[in-house]
Amino acid sequence: MVRLTLDLIAKNSNLKPRKEENVLQYLKKITHINFSDKNIDAIEDLSLCKNLSVLYLYDNRISQITNLNYATNLTHLYLQNNCISCIENLRSLKKLEKLYLGGNYIAVIEGLEGLEGLRELHVESQRLPLGEKLVFDPRTLHSLAKSLSILNISNNNIDDIRDLEILENLNQLIAADNQLLHVKDLEFLLNKLMKLWKMDLNRNPVCLKPKYRDRLILVSKSLEFLDGKEIKNMERQFLMNWKASKDAKKTSKKKNSKNEDTHNSCNSNFETMHHIVPVYYPKVGKPKLVFFSDIQRFLANGNAAPESSQEDNSKIIDDMG
Repeated sequence: MVRLTLDLIAKNSNLKPRKEENVLQYLKKITHINFSDKNIDAIEDLSLCKNLSVLYLYDNRISQITNLNYATNLTHLYLQNNCISCIENLRSLKKLEKLYLGGNYIAVIEGLEGLEGLRELHVESQRLPLGEKLVFDPRTLHSLAKSLSILNISNNNIDDIRDLEILENLNQLIAADNQLLHVKDLEFLLNKLMKLWKMDLNRNPVCLKPKYRDRLILVSKSLEFLDGKEIKNMERQFLMNWKASKDAKKTSKKKNSKNEDTHNSCNSNFETMHHIVPVYYPKVGKPKLVFFSDIQRFLANGNAAPESSQEDNSKIIDDMG
């Protein structure tokens, strides 16, 4: 077991103290500490390192984030490939810009409220139990809404990223090797992330969907790289022209269908009025008025029109005469 202490830092630092400096003065000057891959399992009180800005502690055995409250000038923190299961004790690091936590045991992205300067968050490849996926605490997402510009969530069994819509200044999203399935969910997200210019979704099931790349390029005008491949202006323009042509055909088809419905409606109205249209047959003597309704009855009854109907019609003719 190795604990990161002030004494260990003083002995292993590349920055050597001057003859006139004591240990305290020397520790205050240190801005970078690199103890990666040193079997470190705990962080002791390092409060004397007042000007520490970059701390490398990746590839160790650290299980808890502790004793970093003092590091108010810390801008870069590298804790990937440790044994951390909970993000904690970081809220006082107001100047933190980049946080690396990939390869740990974190199931929930939380505890980052107040880190209004955080620009990069790397939480890829968490070692989670089978079937479990990485999720985001809404409070943390809300806190990072305006600051976060780069997010790496690759290889975390994630099947839905629509919650990321709140990250209005996100310009790079790396979400490869997950379980994203629906193109519509990605279209929804891209409509919200107006500054996103790079997105990597390689090896997600959604990549196998028909027209996957075309649909994402069409929905996002800001996207410049998709799955590691540049989106050229010629490609985007071709797709835009294709979509415009398709939409025009659809509009024309809908218009023709509407006109056809109107025409059929007029024909239907005419048919409902047929029984009141008179037909005249020229005969010697006084003309007789015959109605379509009588003709239909005449045909239906085997060419024998009821006498009452004929008498009624003759009466009508006499009245009209």
